[in-house]
Amino acid sequence: MDDWERFLTVAPWFVKRGQSVAVGETRAWGRGEVAGLARLSELLGRARVTAVEVGGTKYELLGWGTGDARRGWLTEPAHSAWPEGLDPLHVAFAGVCGGVVERFGEPESRWLNHNEVLTAGATRLAVGQVLADYGWIWERAGIGVPIDGEAYYVVGVEANGNLTLAPRAGGRLLLFAPDHSFDDVTPLEGCPPYSLYTFDGVPDLGSWIEDAAESWLRG
Repeated sequence: MDDWERFLTVAPWFVKRGQSVAVGETRAWGRGEVAGLARLSELLGRARVTAVEVGGTKYELLGWGTGDARRGWLTEPAHSAWPEGLDPLHVAFAGVCGGVVERFGEPESRWLNHNEVLTAGATRLAVGQVLADYGWIWERAGIGVPIDGEAYYVVGVEANGNLTLAPRAGGRLLLFAPDHSFDDVTPLEGCPPYSLYTFDGVPDLGSWIEDAAESWLRG
């Protein structure tokens, strides 16, 4: 079974009825390292890459491991057309990988059950509007929304709507989680439950990426 066939066993819904599919040859990773992200670079360096086109949209399927332990990411193609105000490590990542939209053989990691990780689409979500829509969470606690949403952008979108927020100009990585069951997060100072959190042991975007890469390396 090749990687595309493995992927379809866990995400058969990804290809809609009538959509065209073209699967290219599988090759070794050839784009080098991502400066400042050693564990991610090691993970990417071990990948085998398959070009895939579904309904006219291009993807790359990255795979690791052997046999039943085979696992991988479906990613958008790398590109450099990113908006201003992103963390430099995100820009470096984007130069070799456009972001993760689905996975197969997924291990436990901070990216578990995410629909988008480090994608262009995620960065376009309006953080300020999302927080305003949930403003009642803080109103019930007698406070206002404690951060400026425009100072953050989205790097992770969970299936249940939780968002991982990266600062545009320094500061802590945050999680907006009105629906969660995590035990490795801490409420942002002054915030009520099920609102904004910091990640225990993962203060910034680089450590968030490296933590997930370590989980995928271990499988």
